[in-house]
Amino acid sequence: MSWFNLLEEVTTIPGPTGQEQDVMDWCQQRWEQHSESIERSPTGNLYARIGGSGKKVLIQAHADEIGFIVRSIDSEGFLHISTAQVADDPAKRFPVGQPALVLGRNGPIEGLIATATGHVLTEEQRSKQGLSYQDLWVDIGSSSREEAQEKGIHPGARVIWNPPLRQMGSRIYGKAIDDRMLLALMTRLLEDGIKEHLNCRLYFAVTVQEENGLIGANALFQALKPDVALALDVGLAGDIPAVSETTMPTSLGRGPILVHKDASTHYSREIIWDLVAKAETNDIPVQHAIFERFGSDGAQFIRHGIPASLICPPTRYTHSPFEMVDESDLDATVDLLRAYITS
Repeated sequence: MSWFNLLEEVTTIPGPTGQEQDVMDWCQQRWEQHSESIERSPTGNLYARIGGSGKKVLIQAHADEIGFIVRSIDSEGFLHISTAQVADDPAKRFPVGQPALVLGRNGPIEGLIATATGHVLTEEQRSKQGLSYQDLWVDIGSSSREEAQEKGIHPGARVIWNPPLRQMGSRIYGKAIDDRMLLALMTRLLEDGIKEHLNCRLYFAVTVQEENGLIGANALFQALKPDVALALDVGLAGDIPAVSETTMPTSLGRGPILVHKDASTHYSREIIWDLVAKAETNDIPVQHAIFERFGSDGAQFIRHGIPASLICPPTRYTHSPFEMVDESDLDATVDLLRAYITS
C-alpha cells in the first residue's frame, strides 16, 4: 500500500481528543495478526506486545487529533464551539471556511466552520482585532435548535476538520497527520515483517488525550514499565518563508528529527546518539533540533523514570487542517526504527 493510501485510510477515521476508540479499533485490526497480544486499558490506551526478547523497548504514538467541541446550540440551529484541547488561540487553528464533521449521538454530520463576513459586519466589528471562539460557529444546514438536536447533536459533541487528504509530488497534506502519520509508520514496520528480526522485546502503545495534556501516556508506566521508550510525533519544519533558519533549522526531505529538548523535558542523550550511530551505519539521514513550544508523550515517560527519545518526521503547518509531510521522511523514519530494534 502506498504512503498516500495508508495515510488516507488512517487520517479519515474520526478520532478527536476524548473519542479515540475508532482509531484504536483500526490499529487493533491492522496489528493483531502481527502481534503476540493486544489489550486496551480502561481509559482507552492500546498496548500491543509484538515479540522478541531482551531489553523491553516501547514505540509509542497518540491517537487523538486536533478538534473542537460544541458549547451550545442557538435557536437558529448554529453550533457554537470551543477548543477540545487546552486553551488556545482559534485564529492559529485556521478554522474559518473549513469543512467540518460533527460527531453526534446518531453518527457524523457534515458542516462548515464559519464566521460573519465583511458585508454584514458593523464598523465596530470590523475594527476588532483577532478572532475568538465567540466569533465562530458550525453551520450544519439546520434552521432550529430542535432540528439540530434531532440529528443527535448536543453540547459536548466533538467537531473535527473534514478536508480530503491531498498529494503534490512527494508531499502529502491534510488533517490529522498529527499523529496518525506515526500510526501509519508503526503499521508499515509490522507489515514489513519486523517481528522476525527483533533484537529486543518490542511493544507498541497508542495513547489517548495527548493533545489535552499527555493524559493517556501517564498510565503507560504502570501498564508496561519499558526499559526504553521511543516516542513518535510530528516534527516542526522551518523551511517556509515566515520562519528563520536560525529559529528552526529543519526541513522536509532531510530525514527524521531527533529532538534534544522540548518545552517539557530533555531527552536521553544515550538513546539519541545510539540512534545517530544506527543512522550513520545504515546511511539514513537525520536532523537535530530543540522544540521550544512543543510537548510530547515522551515527557511522561521520563517523569516516570523511563529513558526516552522523541523521533519526529518533519511536518509543515502543524496543528492545522493542512499539515504536510514528505514521503522520503516517512521512509527514513521507518528505516531508522528498523535499524534500532533489530541491531
